[in-house]
Amino acid sequence: MFGPQVPSVPVTEINDETYLLDVREDDEWAAGHAPGAHHLPMMQLPARLAEVPTDREVAVICRSGGRSAQVVGYLLHQGWEQVRNADGGMRQWAAAGRPVVGPDGQPGQVV
Repeated sequence: MFGPQVPSVPVTEINDETYLLDVREDDEWAAGHAPGAHHLPMMQLPARLAEVPTDREVAVICRSGGRSAQVVGYLLHQGWEQVRNADGGMRQWAAAGRPVVGPDGQPGQVV
């Protein structure tokens, strides 16, 4: 595993009711992301913490699971209870056949 041991969820179990938080950098997000995901680069998280909901399930995703595991650990330490790491990140998301969109809603790619 890449990061700390934190609660996780298979990407195939993430649904539309889950707040999907993508913590990758701007260029990674622009190349391709999950439809409906919310973009908040990892390094901006402390300053924008209020944007992450505390009243619903949050799944955190990055490229392969390392950064997102760190963010899950941070959020748990800050008092979040319903937060899990998306197993395998966007690489696994795409491999599972889940949609990836790029600019203007066109098909995207994971970089």
